[in-house]
Amino acid sequence: MRNVELNGRTPDPADTQRLATVNYGHFTSMQVRDGAVRGLALHFARLADGNEEFFGWTMTVDDEHHVRELIRKALRGNPDASVRVQFAPAADPAAPPDVLVAVSAPASDAPAAPLRLRTDPYQRPWPEHKHAATMGQILARRRAEAAGHDDALFVGRGNRVTEGTGWNLALYDGDQVIWPEAPMLRGTTMVLLQVAMTMRGTPWTLRPVDAAELPLMAAAVTTNSICPAQPVGSVDGVPFGEDDKLAVLLTDAWRSVPLDVL
Repeated sequence: MRNVELNGRTPDPADTQRLATVNYGHFTSMQVRDGAVRGLALHFARLADGNEEFFGWTMTVDDEHHVRELIRKALRGNPDASVRVQFAPAADPAAPPDVLVAVSAPASDAPAAPLRLRTDPYQRPWPEHKHAATMGQILARRRAEAAGHDDALFVGRGNRVTEGTGWNLALYDGDQVIWPEAPMLRGTTMVLLQVAMTMRGTPWTLRPVDAAELPLMAAAVTTNSICPAQPVGSVDGVPFGEDDKLAVLLTDAWRSVPLDVL
């Protein structure tokens, strides 16, 4: 199942060339299940913020409804799918940005084997936004893989842990869940988990985390729209324990998050 539509139609060769040669825009990625999405309002808030920042364009309620229609059209009746909605420069500079909707098969939310992470000094530009400038993230992952690891964890100024190549990091100190506070993308899954944990009375905090603290943690997981609790086995070769409480806490919290109909 694959489909790509630009403003509700199949891109023509001129559109394809323009989109392929201009690396400018922002996006959000979501998992659709039975025609619904967790945190749909957060995805649209992310798109609205990106349009203000990168295009100076304010989305209205009607614009949001239009994007919903474009997503439903691109799904072609498939109730389950992975969907990416990207805003890109229109051919007419005076026009609102184009909307590119890419649909692919639904991704499994089952966690893989524990990840072996390698710290990397890369920091994303415009870290609060999910934008198209992803070469640095890909390079960091390639560097990690070349060094025998699975992925990269970014550590910024002052040795502060920030985020990963396409995910947020959650830590567990034996008493509460810790989310690193730093310039980074506030992932929709991370925010939904924080709300769900608050509703469930699960202790958590958002605070700066020094990379030197990582070996002291009982457990770590990565979170994104595909998997809410992917276990981390080690960072820079230093292993975490076998404690699965963090993964269980976040998975249970995620299951309590309601789905929003598209």
